[in-house]
Amino acid sequence: MAILAPLFAFVGRFVGKVLQTVFGWATILLFGRIPESKQLLLSGVALGAILWIATLLGVLFPNVGAFLIALIPAPDFISETWIRIAMLIAALVLPILIGIAGLFLLDRQDRPTGMGRVMQVLRGYPYAAVLAFVLLFLAVIAPIRKLRSVIKRWDDAHIPIVLKPGGYETVGNDLEAALDGAGLPIERAKAPVILETPSKLLAAVGGSTVKHLVPDRLLVLKNRGLEVTIYPSDIHMTGTRDQVARSRAAIASTVTFTDAYQTTSREGQQVEDMLQHIAEAAPSGALAHRALHDVDVRLAHLVIDYDDWEVLYRQRLQVERALRDSAQAHKTDTGGGGGPIGFVFDLLRRLVA
Repeated sequence: MAILAPLFAFVGRFVGKVLQTVFGWATILLFGRIPESKQLLLSGVALGAILWIATLLGVLFPNVGAFLIALIPAPDFISETWIRIAMLIAALVLPILIGIAGLFLLDRQDRPTGMGRVMQVLRGYPYAAVLAFVLLFLAVIAPIRKLRSVIKRWDDAHIPIVLKPGGYETVGNDLEAALDGAGLPIERAKAPVILETPSKLLAAVGGSTVKHLVPDRLLVLKNRGLEVTIYPSDIHMTGTRDQVARSRAAIASTVTFTDAYQTTSREGQQVEDMLQHIAEAAPSGALAHRALHDVDVRLAHLVIDYDDWEVLYRQRLQVERALRDSAQAHKTDTGGGGGPIGFVFDLLRRLVA
């Protein structure tokens, strides 16, 4: 037994890593890739839901409980009775903790107050049950989809977004236009039922905690070599290496603004709003220079993730290019270009006017 103990420990660690990976895939299938600021919290909610189902089964069915107790490495001075009491307490408390954690998945200004907050916490009971069922179901589906990608030699890529209220359809339209414009003919399709149904179940029981993480319907843009799935917090691309790379380039270069933020921090989103306002107002000359200078000052003092900062800097350069092109087009239309001759014609036009 002493010889086999290290082997069992190694197998246990290996199985643990496999399960962690599989449940990670399942979570991505359900929510897309969640911003880093909420990944740990969502992982805790998912783990809590699985543990709750396990402890509940252990409480309701003594044989299952005995099996689970045998797996718990408890010290000798802790009796089986105390372990069963702990399981009962866990079965009662875990859903409440999941409901509380769900509140923190919402932005501070979106969290309910008063009785709404109490009801949201109590939703932890049905939410934990449905989430556990959905994750266990997707834990079976996720490796199959991964295997399909491996067989096809497809790559995966993610673009983080934060969907604005009511903006799902607009984001889909903008992405479709970007891909079509890049020579990647794409068709709009509904997500497979095995992916869309779990989202609807969670939205039905989870309230506002879940509705901002899962859409009413899951939209997929696809062709033979590419699938783009749009989540409220993620654009997930899977396909051939060439098409995934071209898709990322098309979206980054043409979808400067849409009904979703491309940064995850509140400070970064404020700068995105500034840039979008400048692009829509289309100032010229000194006004454009002053507006972009204000953005540069903000960028120089932002304390955000570098990925978010790079997104903002790319958007700033794109806005500057658009303003420059607009000013150049205006000069051409009014006869203001063309060197000395153009200057003379422009001067004569002004004198006549």
